[in-house]
Amino acid sequence: MTDEQKKLLKEKLQTKIQRTMVKIERMEDMTQPISPENSIGRVSRMDAINNKSVMEAALRTARRELNDMEAALRKIDTDPGFGACENCGNEIPFQRLALMPGSRRCVNCARR
Repeated sequence: MTDEQKKLLKEKLQTKIQRTMVKIERMEDMTQPISPENSIGRVSRMDAINNKSVMEAALRTARRELNDMEAALRKIDTDPGFGACENCGNEIPFQRLALMPGSRRCVNCARR
């Protein structure tokens, strides 16, 4: 990976990290406990509980993605193996890293 590609990737990572942090904040607000004192009706309460569960799953995914991106940002300049697949050791194509900066596997290994 060239220095120019690393620079572009770092900029993309920083932007995605900021967006993900904002997204996580919004999701955290939407996953607050549903108070039983609210008189929203039984069906509406069940719907709210279901929506909360879906949002909690999305929140876990966003946090995992944030951790992956932050780790990639730390490694980009310090780890000589950055950009190599953790399974097979082949280089991960720059286009994949540009789309999914937290990627740790090449396309072939990610499919398995």
